[in-house]
Amino acid sequence: MQSIKIILLVIVVSLTGCSDPYIEQIKGQTPITEQRIAQLGNALENGQVRNANLIDQYAEKVLSAKPDMEPLVAEFKKDATINGPMYLALLDRINTVKNQPQMFDDNKAIYQELLNIYQAADPVLYSDALSDPLNVLADMSDGALPRINSVSKEQGLLANNAQDFGVGSQLVGNPSYGSWQTGSSGMSFWAWYGMYSMMGNMFGGNRIYYDSWGRNRGYSYYNDYGRSRYTSPRDMRKQSQVETRTRKSFESKGQKFTSTYSKNRKGSSGLSKQSQNAQKTASKFRSNGASSSKFSNKSKYSKQKTKPRFRQKRKSFISRGFRRRR
Repeated sequence: MQSIKIILLVIVVSLTGCSDPYIEQIKGQTPITEQRIAQLGNALENGQVRNANLIDQYAEKVLSAKPDMEPLVAEFKKDATINGPMYLALLDRINTVKNQPQMFDDNKAIYQELLNIYQAADPVLYSDALSDPLNVLADMSDGALPRINSVSKEQGLLANNAQDFGVGSQLVGNPSYGSWQTGSSGMSFWAWYGMYSMMGNMFGGNRIYYDSWGRNRGYSYYNDYGRSRYTSPRDMRKQSQVETRTRKSFESKGQKFTSTYSKNRKGSSGLSKQSQNAQKTASKFRSNGASSSKFSNKSKYSKQKTKPRFRQKRKSFISRGFRRRR
């Protein structure tokens, strides 16, 4: 009898030693991440997210000058609310973690996703991320409104020797606004979601192909600072597939294709300390090559070592020539 008890004890100890340490971390981090998303939603509704407020102000000024753009402007105004595509994407991602954990290959990937969502929902980081749609409105004003958290369009193109892909180019590559589609020719091009397609129609933009954009794009917050946090593992996998397909196409022609994410583009201005600190994480993400943690179908995701909290010091930066209304 005593020997049976000893054997059972050994089995219990062995099973405990083999347990997954991420299970408890996931259990603890999930409600914290949910709370952070809810707090961000309250901040948006109460006018406490700086660039969301500026989106409202910029939208009104653009509408005043160009009332025919009302459908497109109305779509961008959603970014200042909990109905915006970026906020809805955070909700979708946390719901995937809670309700479809089988979509992930292991618990480490689930825990990493929870940390990424937590960081993305930081109101200050989220405000910086909103600089992209905000600056699309600035560009729609034909220079009447200055870009925020970014140098001017002309300076950015010059600094990066970049191609002008037209109004809305800051949002190309961001899965909240569109996706890469592959045509019959085998070439990938950017397809806007819904009303955002009006940018191409209104501003005479040509179809944007991945190979050209990847080599010649300019600065955007999403692509140069926020991609590791504002992209779901599934969308990250899709981006990786497009890049791999493009690289293979180049190699078949004896040409070399350098990843569009291999280095930062120049053009950020006055970003928060949180974004500057988080950029160190993004650098690790790029150097690891999005090949460390796992998602379903053997896809790959980042192995960045992120901290779940950032200091909440709020410092307002705004370009000259535009002051926030009181």
